[in-house]
Amino acid sequence: MKKFFILLTLLIACQLCSTAQVGEHRSDFAVGVNGGYVLSNVSFVPKVSQTFHGGITGGLSYRYVCEKYFKSICSVYGEINYSQIGWKEEILDIEDKPVINSETGLEEQFQKTINYIQFPIMARLAWGRERKGFNFFFQVGPQFGVYLSESSKSNFELEKRNVADRVNQTIEQDTMMVENKFDYGIAGGLGLEYSHPKLGHFIVEGRYYYGLGNIYHDSKRDFFGRSNFGNIVVKLTYLFDIFRTKNDKIK
Repeated sequence: MKKFFILLTLLIACQLCSTAQVGEHRSDFAVGVNGGYVLSNVSFVPKVSQTFHGGITGGLSYRYVCEKYFKSICSVYGEINYSQIGWKEEILDIEDKPVINSETGLEEQFQKTINYIQFPIMARLAWGRERKGFNFFFQVGPQFGVYLSESSKSNFELEKRNVADRVNQTIEQDTMMVENKFDYGIAGGLGLEYSHPKLGHFIVEGRYYYGLGNIYHDSKRDFFGRSNFGNIVVKLTYLFDIFRTKNDKIK
């Protein structure tokens, strides 16, 4: 219940931003594309030792600027993205050395990639130039994800893995399929935008996503008590104006 309250609060904040008329009115709408790279992992309880899983993300972007309040440019920003996220296991022994598979003689490696369609919806505050030049921005809001598919990659047969030498004995996640197909959480980021009256808007951003939902069932009868995502995203975005406020004084 607490998780849904947090998301509801963020959604209300986005709605207020889109309807507020306290400052100088704006009605600027832009659409475009975005693409980037995601470093992800899953916070498991019981613990699963991991390094970051790398994947791509990209899709469509849209932004509606609703007002300028003092020096803050207020807008709502959203995306529809395809994203490859998951986890990559760090399989070590008690001496923090890689575990060797007795069948292959290689260091055991395992990773799972889960494909999602993601829908972040964020309230954005920016400071700087609107039409020509640079501005700096902060944005935060809820993100929702819909499961598409998943795949696993390993250099050993799962039934012949070296469990005896592992310092981390948790292995159930290697064979479990995603059980909760709907993901949700909070996304926030910082970025820099360059705008040009004719060329459009060029944006670079760093973002973090914290999942509030679990990918596996989490009742007392289930194996994992927690299995939520954490994602670090670096991306580039290009937007072009569909319509914008007619005001020669806007810089």
